[in-house]
Amino acid sequence: MFSLDAQSGTPCASFGNQGQIDLKEGSEVQTLGFYEGTSPPVVTDKVLIVGGAVIDNYSDRVPSGVIRGFDIYSGRLIWAFDAGNPDPNEMPSASHHFTAGSPNSWSISAVDENLGLVYVPLGSSSPDIWGGGRSSDKERYDSALIALDIASGKLRWSFQNVHHDLWDMDMPSQPSLVDLRSNGGTTPAIYIPAKTGDIFVLDRRDGHQLVPAPEKPVPQGAAPGDRLSPTQPFSELSFRPPGMLTDAQMWGSTMFDQLACRIKFKRLRYEGPFTPPSEQGTLVFPGDFGMFEWGGIAVDPQRQIAIANPQSIPFISRLVPRGKDNPAAPNAAHPPGTELGVQPMYGAPYGVDLGIFLSPLGIPCLAPPWGNIAAIALKTHKVVWQHRIGTIRDQAPVPLPFKLGVPMLGGPIVTAGGVIFITGTMDDYIRAFDVGDGKQLWQDRLPAGGQSTPMTYETGGKQYVVTVDGGHGSFGTRLGDYVRAYALP
Repeated sequence: MFSLDAQSGTPCASFGNQGQIDLKEGSEVQTLGFYEGTSPPVVTDKVLIVGGAVIDNYSDRVPSGVIRGFDIYSGRLIWAFDAGNPDPNEMPSASHHFTAGSPNSWSISAVDENLGLVYVPLGSSSPDIWGGGRSSDKERYDSALIALDIASGKLRWSFQNVHHDLWDMDMPSQPSLVDLRSNGGTTPAIYIPAKTGDIFVLDRRDGHQLVPAPEKPVPQGAAPGDRLSPTQPFSELSFRPPGMLTDAQMWGSTMFDQLACRIKFKRLRYEGPFTPPSEQGTLVFPGDFGMFEWGGIAVDPQRQIAIANPQSIPFISRLVPRGKDNPAAPNAAHPPGTELGVQPMYGAPYGVDLGIFLSPLGIPCLAPPWGNIAAIALKTHKVVWQHRIGTIRDQAPVPLPFKLGVPMLGGPIVTAGGVIFITGTMDDYIRAFDVGDGKQLWQDRLPAGGQSTPMTYETGGKQYVVTVDGGHGSFGTRLGDYVRAYALP
């Protein structure tokens, strides 16, 4: 982590070690490439709060996912929250390292300085798809949102989105802080989009549920040596399709790949949400990419409307027993740089083969739409409109502008003028929509994949929207290094 003078770009010599801090410090495992800062730190009045990503599904011996608070002026470590430690606030020392593989926060946190709280979305312990060796300490905060005291790092409350997570259903998005207005006054709320398609709505002071999320029974029958939670929370505000998938929902661009998808569907284990991983191969829906991803939701506080962009892409998760093609120990110095394909999960009795549920032609087997944009009324928590978003122009062999609704990485923003902007779709476009009815107002072609969340600012009485168009490796979109600004009339 670097501290630079904003005007000149020169390092701040009084911060850390001549303007930088090595975030591997305090972790027993310091292998290069195993830990990375994937999101910006939280900046408060006095404390800089930092999380980071830990490599998925490689081993149970990976760096710690510890959350740390640093003095914003000196870079001195003030506190730590190590979710896998019996005492999460134990500081590192000559005799103590942060817990290897403890739940990490690769996404973006939110802060309420008036309440003195930072809200940190956590992932699961490593490895993601096997939990037989997880300690009860790591299980406490697996795939949870934790509310920490800004000054001390002490836990004030937590909410677990998935119990004993075996599906990579970590908390992927920055939560949104919303003041809900009603006849009884104003309630400080927090909206938590989850990969499961649920949006959990809590009182951000104490974690009390404002929208019910009752525990419901889920499929059982874990692989030997693992276990399952008998229930999982299901929010009443959710974009998860009701019921279970059926073979009638399997889809293809031709009758032949549709038939192949239906055959594949019948061969997989699938008993609805939270069907456990298996050697047979399990259909995971919502899939590992999640119905909500990194971008989160956008909120119009005046109109009391929230904008979401859920997506629907099933995955296949197949456990691979140890054997000739899946050794029990690493045979290379560095892990593969992808989250798809065979993952070794060293330290577990299985590896895992992860992939999107695709037809032989490389098209999702689930019938479209695969991506939508939707509006939620905050007073009722009902969906007031929902439309497909995005075309297959940049994925098809020929540039066909079919509006099927495509997956996204990146969230929406809403301006005070009631306009939504979004760039995260798999086709290379920025689009604008009306908050009131979701009608598309405008679009422009981007020079590369815009898998990010745009931003807006005003200067000299004129408003601008800025996009960063870099493409995305997992999506296979066009790569680039563009920053592009649009002026609003």
